[in-house]
This record gives sequence, C-alpha cells and structure tokens, in this order.
Amino acid sequence: MTKYELIMCIVNTGFTETVMDAARDKGARGGTVIHARGTANKEAEEFFHITIQPDKEIVMILVPSDIKDGVLHAIYQSAGLKTDGQGIAFALPVTNVVGLSEQPASAAAKPQKITKRNLEKNKASDETEAQNDETSDESPDEQTKI
Repeated sequence: MTKYELIMCIVNTGFTETVMDAARDKGARGGTVIHARGTANKEAEEFFHITIQPDKEIVMILVPSDIKDGVLHAIYQSAGLKTDGQGIAFALPVTNVVGLSEQPASAAAKPQKITKRNLEKNKASDETEAQNDETSDESPDEQTKI
C-alpha cells in the first residue's frame, strides 16, 4: 500500500469548485485543474443515459491513502454522473512524492493572518529551505518531507 493516492476527477466545465469543496470537507488540501475535451460518442450517451458535454475539466488531488475512500465518495455525491457535473473519479497509487511539507489538513485549512512579522518569518523560512536544497547531496527519495 502506498502512502499517497492521486484522485482524478473528470467533470463538466464549471464544476471544479464543487469537486474541491467536497474533497476539502474530507481532508484534502488542494488540487490542480486541467482543461480538457471529451471524445465520447452517441453510443456512450445511450449507454449511460446522459448527454455528454464535450468541454471538461480534470481535477487532480493528491491525498493520503487513508482518506482516499472518503474523498472519492464525497466527490461522487456532489459531482457524480447523476449530477449536473456528470463527473467520474478514480484513484491511482503514488509511489514517490517530493516537494510536500508535513502539515495536517486542519492547519492548512486555517488561513494565516498577513502581518509584517509573518511575511518576514515566511521569507526567512523560504530562504533557509532554498539553501538546504542547494547544498543537499541526497537523492529525491531521501529529500521527501512526508
């Protein structure tokens, strides 16, 4: 079993916020949206008993494996095939991840108040992290901060 899973959800254009709201409610922190175009034909429309809109959006959400099922179910409830979003979602195992920081979902959901002190603290933290990246001799697997 992998530590992370990539949830991919293909929905009609305009339903990405519906997907992300459902995912965030179950602990996901964020996602990436790609504009796409479907290629389904009349046979697919007849099989699923729906009209297929060609313009789509793909929402990619990286989640810890232990919340994957809850996120998938929430997405299905809010943007599945029986909704206006007409979405399908699936998950793929992720074997390696770099660039993530260890931060609980509850901490990520709380916005940080913008103050001069917080900006200076974040800048100093970013500079330290950049210096560490430049001097690191570790492989990407060893650099993972998960």
